[in-house]
Amino acid sequence: MTTESLAFGSLAIAFDHRVLRPREWTVAQSEWAAQILRTAPDGPVLELCSGAGQIGLLAVAGSGRPLVCVDASDVACEFARTNALAAGLAEQVDVRHAPLESAVGPTEVFALVIADPPWVPRLDTGRFPEDPLSAIDGGPDGLDVARACLQVIRRHLAPGGSALLQLGTTEQADVLADEELHLADALTLSEVRQQERGVLVRIDRDAASAE
Repeated sequence: MTTESLAFGSLAIAFDHRVLRPREWTVAQSEWAAQILRTAPDGPVLELCSGAGQIGLLAVAGSGRPLVCVDASDVACEFARTNALAAGLAEQVDVRHAPLESAVGPTEVFALVIADPPWVPRLDTGRFPEDPLSAIDGGPDGLDVARACLQVIRRHLAPGGSALLQLGTTEQADVLADEELHLADALTLSEVRQQERGVLVRIDRDAASAE
């Protein structure tokens, strides 16, 4: 199996064809996350659908914050552990090979949740034959895994905390806001940023919430 390595911000990230190749433009998610962490409440960071771990690792580098990386692929989790060690962050990173629904304990809360779920609509996945299907297939409308991520965010985001979710389009962001966020009074979609490809969505939890 051939392992590749590429620069992702200040990090060198190892991966192979069994995981999604790190995208250069997703450095923007790490940079925004690092900015949020400067004023976020105390507590660890959670990365959902972490892949090889690059987005979360770059976000917490230099912050001292613990990071929990979650992915359903055992191969992705092995690369996340390898990349945490190479970045000198192994002692503060906990990599969990588990489904989203069971990866986080009932009492765990996080100051920041980062997620880059598969968001390509199923009928469009054939346009990306070089990518592992499990890493890009977001279901009929591209939002199946994003919805699951939002359920984790609703249960485990700390009061005053934030989540950064990567999606394909502003229309997808609107759908999630209409479907999910109006059901959680303490969560607010506060900003959507258009990227080179896809969008970044910031969701904030009211600091007064004890949910």
